[in-house]
Amino acid sequence: MLPGIPTVLALDFDGVLLNGLKEYFQTAWRAYYRIWHPQNDQPPAGLAETFYRLRPVVETGWEMPLVLRAILQGNLETELLDHWATIAQELLIREKLEAQRLQFEVDDVRDQWIATDFQGWLAEQGFYPGTIAALKRILATNQTYVVIISTKEGRFIRQLLQQQGIDDTDLQVYGKEVKRPKAATLQELMPVFGKEASIWFVEDRLQTLHKIQQQPNLQAVKLFLADWGYNTLREREIAQADPLIQLLSLEQFSQDPGLWINVEAIQAEK
Repeated sequence: MLPGIPTVLALDFDGVLLNGLKEYFQTAWRAYYRIWHPQNDQPPAGLAETFYRLRPVVETGWEMPLVLRAILQGNLETELLDHWATIAQELLIREKLEAQRLQFEVDDVRDQWIATDFQGWLAEQGFYPGTIAALKRILATNQTYVVIISTKEGRFIRQLLQQQGIDDTDLQVYGKEVKRPKAATLQELMPVFGKEASIWFVEDRLQTLHKIQQQPNLQAVKLFLADWGYNTLREREIAQADPLIQLLSLEQFSQDPGLWINVEAIQAEK
């Protein structure tokens, strides 16, 4: 017998609901141009496609222009995928930059873009097929409390959802401005809903799920890795082999949450 729907459904935003790859690249390139002033204001051919493949290494926005810097300095994709955290810190030191400066440029580029060409900004991003319809169905039941936990700024999340007809009063948004790890936000939710509440969390970064697994008081949270998001085949294989993480497909996400957990996953947890 399959379990019922969760009391709380926590969703990451980028890579779960939103496919923002085109917008991310454009924002990253504009920020890159401000910082490093390349001769040509247009990105080199193929840079966008390489950036898309490397998007899984990015945890927060300030890393995006730094990924471009690493690519253009000749770092191999395999090296960046396997050792990005180390390479990023080395780049910051070598380029005499701070994460705060990079984050400012990224946010300022996005703010100016929205202020001067809001429709153009919207046109560069979209939601994964079926995710908005699924979210609306879940919200309409009034049986599950929905929260979005993201490293994207809450104001951007709300703007994008409002364009899809979802009012921010229908759910709770925890964006970058809360300035705490996703695990900490989940920890805050648990006592609010009580010990008997079931909390499910859908995320596209395996590293984030592993951090949550390390928290003893979050063992009851059911973890899902969105296989359509910003992750690699290797990460999906690792998740599939982990009995405490459910690999979730876009097709499953479009169904009732009660159908997400398969029988094999239930038996593995027992």
